[in-house]
Amino acid sequence: MNALPPLPPLPTPPERKSVNRADLLPDVVRTLYSQTGVSLSGNLLGGMVLTMIYWPVAPHHELVAWCVLFGLVWVLRLVTLRRYAHVGWAAASSQAAHWQRLWNAGAMASGACWGLAAWMFYEHGRAFHQTTLLLIIYSFCVGSITLMASQHRAFFAFISLCFVPTIVRIATLGSTDNLLLAGVLSLVFLMTTILGRAYRRTFDRAIELKVRTEMLAVQLQTEKAAADEAKRAAETANRAKTQFFAAASHDLRQPLHAMGLFAEALRAKSRGDEEVTHLVNSINSSVDALEGLFGELLDITKIDTGGVEPQPRHFALRELFQRLKLQYEPTAFEKGLSLRFRGAHHVVYGDPVLVDRIVRNLLSNAIRYTVDGGVLVSARRRGDEVLLQVWDTGVGIASAEQSRVFDEFYQVQANAPLGLHQPKGLGLGLSIVQRLARLMEAPLHLVSVPGQGSVFTLTVPPGKIQRSQLSEPSTGKPALGLTLEHRHIVIVEDEPAVREGLVVLLKGWGASVESFDTVSAAEAWAGGPGATTPDLAIVDYRLPEGRTGIEALTSLRAAFGQPLPAILVTGSTMTGHEEESNRHDFHLLIKPVAPNKLRAMIAFKLGLR
Repeated sequence: MNALPPLPPLPTPPERKSVNRADLLPDVVRTLYSQTGVSLSGNLLGGMVLTMIYWPVAPHHELVAWCVLFGLVWVLRLVTLRRYAHVGWAAASSQAAHWQRLWNAGAMASGACWGLAAWMFYEHGRAFHQTTLLLIIYSFCVGSITLMASQHRAFFAFISLCFVPTIVRIATLGSTDNLLLAGVLSLVFLMTTILGRAYRRTFDRAIELKVRTEMLAVQLQTEKAAADEAKRAAETANRAKTQFFAAASHDLRQPLHAMGLFAEALRAKSRGDEEVTHLVNSINSSVDALEGLFGELLDITKIDTGGVEPQPRHFALRELFQRLKLQYEPTAFEKGLSLRFRGAHHVVYGDPVLVDRIVRNLLSNAIRYTVDGGVLVSARRRGDEVLLQVWDTGVGIASAEQSRVFDEFYQVQANAPLGLHQPKGLGLGLSIVQRLARLMEAPLHLVSVPGQGSVFTLTVPPGKIQRSQLSEPSTGKPALGLTLEHRHIVIVEDEPAVREGLVVLLKGWGASVESFDTVSAAEAWAGGPGATTPDLAIVDYRLPEGRTGIEALTSLRAAFGQPLPAILVTGSTMTGHEEESNRHDFHLLIKPVAPNKLRAMIAFKLGLR
């Protein structure tokens, strides 16, 4: 864990006493009970899954007995939650210690139920059943870190009730594999305990920072004479907050990483069991998704702690505009918006990665908050500067809010709904944009009229590049809407599950489908007498026999003698695909592809309304 530097002393009034942890107990108890509903839902789901998978293999009388005990504990915890809600938080605060003991007793009982489940049922069933049982138990232990780590003794007791019976039961089975697994689980138990202690220290620092900030606010209101000194203390507290976020984000990733390692260990133990392999793959996908949630917060902390350094160079805007068009044109098309790019022939001097990130955030916001009209990304020369601008005809921003839109977590309240596939962001995008612009020393300006739209302007120096390297990007006329009735689509995909999923999905949208697993099979079909001219091709990039999806597109287009709209899907994020997409006239999607994104891309390629 990254150690946080000690907080500097704040200039508190002489009569102000140090923070008493007992004063924080009502808030701690309120937090526990506010999350109990989610915890009970998770416990109920885990109990149902365990019962369902072990019913065919475990003795029914033992399973029923466990379910009765588990249900009794669950109901008692629910009754306690109802009583707390009935009494009310204000009244319960006077008996916070009593309600904390009741909550801890319920948590310990739940932990004992899960430890008992491992003791009673682990030896039954195959690797799939054992893997699922261990993952359920470990998930509750990891989940308890954020909920119980502030009470270290209660946290240690809970994970001990879960882990110790599990480890002992596996060890008593006697085989070498079981003894090794028991050893691995012992290490996981130790690691989880250490993570809990680390989280507790981080949590305590967060509470300390919160309380000290509140003390500073009181002091600023009551001590006019100490205003200058209080301002310096507030700036110091803000730096400590940034360091806290960086350290906390790192520490919260650790249990996710541990879960991934544990899943891989179980994969090795399964010895090729397909069910276990599928389950482990699903877990790894979930871990990746959870890690992605920290991305925007880490962007903020990297910028604030000096982890991002601009590397300016001369570059043409043509490549940037091409990348943005490939990514956002289908999204704009799905909303019925026009997306235009102007001034791609300009050359600027700056960090191309940071400029890309700034314009990408601005363009994403423009599309999200525009429901009618369109979005324009333009570059134009003004004197010794190049104005890189994003225009939209969206909801606009009131003048009173324009100074606040760059604050962290601030979101403009839109009068119109954003749409089904346009969820609200976290309120960090424009804050990141402003920080990156400051790093580049590039002025950023906003002009907006409510109900008419907005324009964000990034001012950058002009650059120099060979004229032979410049060319205007091709522009396409967007169309709106979607229907796949009477449309014929060809799929070339070597992964059976993906291929079958695409077939079912496209047929459900009304299309007729031909699917193949190799380029050779697609060529044989295209050269046959009964082949129907397709309206669209969806191909994987890497295919068997050392061939690629580009070869499949070339063969299909040659066989049918006419332009064939195409979508190429790849799991690789390597660069270079943009150049191939322009040369071979296809649009690119990166796996995993959400169905709504695929639907928007198909509609765009077919020009359907």
